[in-house]
Amino acid sequence: MSGYLRRLASTGAAYTAASIFSKLIAVALLPVYTRFLSPADYGAAEVMFAAVVAISIVIRLGVVEALLRFYYKTDEVPAKVVATSFSALFWAGTVSAIALMPFAAQISDLLLGETETGLARIAIAGLWVLTLSEYLLTIFRLDERAKAFFTVTMLSVILTIPTTLVLVVGFDLGAEGLLLGSYATGAVIVCGLIVYHRKRLSLVPDVPLLRRMMRFGLPTMPAELSLYSLSFIDRIIIARSLGLAEAGLYSLAIKVAQSVNVLVRGFQLAFPPLAYSIRDDDEAARAYSAVVTWFVVIMSFVITGIWLTAPWIIRIFAAPEYFGAVDAVGPVAAGTALYALYMVLLVVLGRTGRTEFNFPATLAGVGSNIGLNLLLVPVWGIVGAAVSLVASYMVVLVLMYAFTQRLFPVAYEWGRLLKVIGSTAVLIAIGEVFVPDDGIAWLAVRLLLIAALPVALHITGFFSPEEQRYVKMIARPKELARKIQEARVQEKADTEQEGVRAQGLSEVYEVEQMNEDMRN
Repeated sequence: MSGYLRRLASTGAAYTAASIFSKLIAVALLPVYTRFLSPADYGAAEVMFAAVVAISIVIRLGVVEALLRFYYKTDEVPAKVVATSFSALFWAGTVSAIALMPFAAQISDLLLGETETGLARIAIAGLWVLTLSEYLLTIFRLDERAKAFFTVTMLSVILTIPTTLVLVVGFDLGAEGLLLGSYATGAVIVCGLIVYHRKRLSLVPDVPLLRRMMRFGLPTMPAELSLYSLSFIDRIIIARSLGLAEAGLYSLAIKVAQSVNVLVRGFQLAFPPLAYSIRDDDEAARAYSAVVTWFVVIMSFVITGIWLTAPWIIRIFAAPEYFGAVDAVGPVAAGTALYALYMVLLVVLGRTGRTEFNFPATLAGVGSNIGLNLLLVPVWGIVGAAVSLVASYMVVLVLMYAFTQRLFPVAYEWGRLLKVIGSTAVLIAIGEVFVPDDGIAWLAVRLLLIAALPVALHITGFFSPEEQRYVKMIARPKELARKIQEARVQEKADTEQEGVRAQGLSEVYEVEQMNEDMRN
């Protein structure tokens, strides 16, 4: 079991390292963007970014999700799966961008309540970039080329940052500069990778294979769209009911909560290939349970840190007119963490092939999200949107849990999970109710509350005897390093013996990978 956790940690760490760097740069640039962009401009750009992601989900038609599954099937040829999926996404992205371009003004008016034709046209062009970058990222994850992923992510950041700064600060292009800087440099990276991998790609699909992939992947598209809508509809409702300035504040809250998103993204990239590669169902169920427990521990620590330090973070990195975003940061961070747990349940459904159960759960979440936003946003503003996000994800998780337990039962460690969640909630409540949100002294008190989480877990009896030994080993770095090295050697031997790479995780292609999310 520990071997799977180490493997998940090693691949996830590489993806997370790349994401951490890009997110740190994004946060470091907030003082610039929030002083050269009004909250309304920032809100308009973020709504458009989110719209591009939503439309990209539709035109992908579940092909990326099918790629993750079919690449590992013993009765399919991995090379044909790669070539066919690329051809489908290339033509879907190209045709969609061309078809939408004449309706740029109408799209802008629908999403923003204002006619920003130039902004909408840049976003439509970005649709092609994001669609293909998602594909390239996914296939390179299958090759487990984490080092190359990190390299190309850094290249993307190095190109994007100065380009965006020149457009936003130098040419004063506002929201258009923010989108153009992201998607123009992304297009360069995507085109370069297409040329680099041209021998693996094709513009002509294997039609019978594509049909099989669509039968698997297409039912996931409505579910994925409805799930993403949970983090998209709220911004449209805020923009249309409270104005683009409030949408900008809510978008800043999402940006500050990116520390959670970094871990979630690393987990999202690393977990499906690992989870699908475990052949034995009983072993898979035990692995899924262990992954959930420890991921919740890590996420709880990060959420506590973000929630309690958000006032100081926003004061440092944003202009004063953006401080109103602080109240939504904590709930948004918690909602993002719930999405990661949904990924576990989604993989369980993918393992059984019963992907049609995704949509009822996510549709119920969307319905709850719309209703709660319409009810709470006029009363609580952006805090109402954040609370609606958390509640909606909870609806999705409850339904997905009910579906998956019928198809593929997993014995989750509910007692330990309740100890983690309870300890986290108590510490956050103490900080929010009893500790002021201004001044260095009170920041120190909140930091002590964050550091108290492991102590609270120890007091509640969360750690097993074996885990307690590992915790104590932290005080002995040399011994810990030796144990890690021994574990890596054993993992390598187990991997070679079990033939994990025979499932398609090829070492042949020294591929470069790019960041899937041009927003950051």
